[in-house]
Amino acid sequence: MKLLTPALEAQLRANLATRIDTLSRGEREPDPKPVVRLFSPVGAATWLATEIDADGIFFGLADLGFGCPELGSFALSELESVRLPFGLTIERDLHFTASHPLSAYAEAARRAGSIVLGEQRLRRAVERLSGRG
Repeated sequence: MKLLTPALEAQLRANLATRIDTLSRGEREPDPKPVVRLFSPVGAATWLATEIDADGIFFGLADLGFGCPELGSFALSELESVRLPFGLTIERDLHFTASHPLSAYAEAARRAGSIVLGEQRLRRAVERLSGRG
């Protein structure tokens, strides 16, 4: 599977351009929603990306499954080159649509020790607040 479609790549690049433009005007750094969620189908590794630069370097939230998700950069080429057992590769979550800005995912993931558990907690909190939970 191709990790990025042209539309996803365009949105990731637009987020980068917006951040650079905003910072150049001395304004507060934007806090966009993640555009893409990537994951290992045979492990706990998960990545949420908000932007990508011309060299194929993402910025976002990375969780390698060791209990300490963190904000930072990671390379598209490295994720594409990963070969997992049974011929599997890193995949894109085809059903992912972000509901929160990256900072909310990062805080929830840090508190929970993983992006996946953080996402579950965010979902439950929204359900409780909306009266569905």
